[in-house]
Amino acid sequence: MAQKKAQSTQKKTAEAKGASTSAKKPAEPVKAAPVKSEPVTKTEPAAKAESAKKTEPAAKAEPAKKAEPAAKAEPAKKAEPAAKAEPAKKTEPAAKAEPAKKAKPAAKKPAAKKTKTAAKKAAAEEVKTAAPAAEAAPVAEQPAEPVVEPAPAQPQYDTPRRSVAFIGSECHPFVKTGGLGDVMYALPRELVKQNCDVRVILPRYACIPQKYQDKMVYRGEFYMDLGETGRSYYVGIMEYICDGVVYDFIDNQEFFSAGNPYIGLVDDIPKYCFFSKAALAALNYMNWIPDVIHCHDWQAALVPVFQRTLFRDSPVGHAKTVLTIHNLRFQGIYNIPTIRYWTGLPAEVFNMGALQQAWRDANMLKGGLAYADRITTVSNTYAHEIQTPEYGEELEDHLRYHSYKLRGIVNGIDYGMWNPATDPALAVNYDITNVLEHKPENKRALQEELGLEQDESKFVIGLISRLTNQKGLDLVNAIVPQIMDGNTQVVVLGTGDKEYEDTFRYYESAYKGMFSACIQYDESRAHRIYAGADALLVPSRFEPCGLTQLNAMHYGTLPIVRETGGLKDTVEPYNVFNGGGNGFTFDRYDAGLLLDAINRAKTEYFTSRYHWDEVVQRDMAKDVSWTNSARQYKELYLELTPW
Repeated sequence: MAQKKAQSTQKKTAEAKGASTSAKKPAEPVKAAPVKSEPVTKTEPAAKAESAKKTEPAAKAEPAKKAEPAAKAEPAKKAEPAAKAEPAKKTEPAAKAEPAKKAKPAAKKPAAKKTKTAAKKAAAEEVKTAAPAAEAAPVAEQPAEPVVEPAPAQPQYDTPRRSVAFIGSECHPFVKTGGLGDVMYALPRELVKQNCDVRVILPRYACIPQKYQDKMVYRGEFYMDLGETGRSYYVGIMEYICDGVVYDFIDNQEFFSAGNPYIGLVDDIPKYCFFSKAALAALNYMNWIPDVIHCHDWQAALVPVFQRTLFRDSPVGHAKTVLTIHNLRFQGIYNIPTIRYWTGLPAEVFNMGALQQAWRDANMLKGGLAYADRITTVSNTYAHEIQTPEYGEELEDHLRYHSYKLRGIVNGIDYGMWNPATDPALAVNYDITNVLEHKPENKRALQEELGLEQDESKFVIGLISRLTNQKGLDLVNAIVPQIMDGNTQVVVLGTGDKEYEDTFRYYESAYKGMFSACIQYDESRAHRIYAGADALLVPSRFEPCGLTQLNAMHYGTLPIVRETGGLKDTVEPYNVFNGGGNGFTFDRYDAGLLLDAINRAKTEYFTSRYHWDEVVQRDMAKDVSWTNSARQYKELYLELTPW
């Protein structure tokens, strides 16, 4: 520690000037991360190749086994073609794995028997090589199957390797308040499988669970100037590695000591100005320069602005940048003098084409959109919607101007976390083969847990959401009395505006045993609602992507959604004439249309149960994983870096 502090003191003034000077300091521990990731992928085929070679003697023993009924002298004749055939197979892996060369002498020894080996090697070695061949004959058929395993590993590396730095304000399981946390967790893990070297850079909040804090490893520290403050700020780097992804946490207790990641703009603006600049400076300090820097939402939107201005001549200035909009409503808007004070950005970025908005204010997200090389949203429909006045949140003109670099890529869900076949939170696990038998059992368990009337024939509607106006809850409140017909039960889970919390509590009291209001955030209960409900309600006013409808479909629960954003992209309306579709939808934001969609779902459930069950199985068979989405992001990275 004394050495590290001495080094940081020597470089204090140099690092305070920004990324260009900090890039000169090498960080050998960080370089080890890419080295670790590549051997893992390369050694797996090698290990499998060795196992394949060990099974080859077993394959030679098969002719001997079949030859026993014919004659005892036959194996000598059949051994020759076996010896010739096997080297032919081994010449292919020889180019891939060096141990294959050692297999050639092994193939010649049985043909030459003991005459040649006596001259070259000791008799003891000959006994060792001959014994496995003799013993393998009785079980020759058992190890033959693993030889086929190396083939599936190849498609993971069918595209060039790229290094990507994810920069965002939250990531499951460290800290999560919404869908951003899920994306920052699942997408990097999937990109690792598609031949990407990924680092995720996050603030080291005090609210991160201690079990993760204890596993973090110190990787270095430096000091950095910040805006017009006239001070040098400490930047520590703590590292945690999991599933091939390197997580680097920016440490500074002055900014990240609060119990929650988001407090209010007065505190959040300085915090994320510091974080955006420190993330770039940390990449230079660690000497790990990514091909692509992928930023998320307004909290990291200043990263492309810093990168193209203050960091332009530093190593990290050569990377390409991608900015993803998860929710356009949140933009990081504050007065220009404050943001200029905390960033120190040049005056030219505070114009109407970049950060400036409404003449007096600076919009951090707007600046990021202007300076990023590519802009993505979390669904194709939302990418078009945000270019209109209805959804554009006063940035529709700015987004239309930059539409040439805007595209939508739908989110996926992590099958490791969301899988009814293995989910530990469920009363009974199930998959597509037995969902019709076991889903009613989960319904009864859910009814018992929430104090509802236990009856599998009831139509159970789930609503899992933040209780805000964006989620269409005013429509729900308007029609609850018409939904509660004695055959329908409603389960609400979430927290938010007091208006909706109190209204749902009232309905729980008014419809005892038929309505449950769980005003809380409970991840495991959410899993049980997905498994126990028949339908899930998502009547959002706008929805960039939405993950609840994807979770519901994967658990065999049919979504009832409004046709907007990602809901429109992922839910196809049910067609009563041909049985097509995978959910029930309505278009205009209207309570009557929502009630109509619910009634159509109930009619199908009670009168055409066979067709309902078909849709349940169709939804479970639908691929809503991150695999396809990650492939599209990888193609975007390759498009930006065509070398």
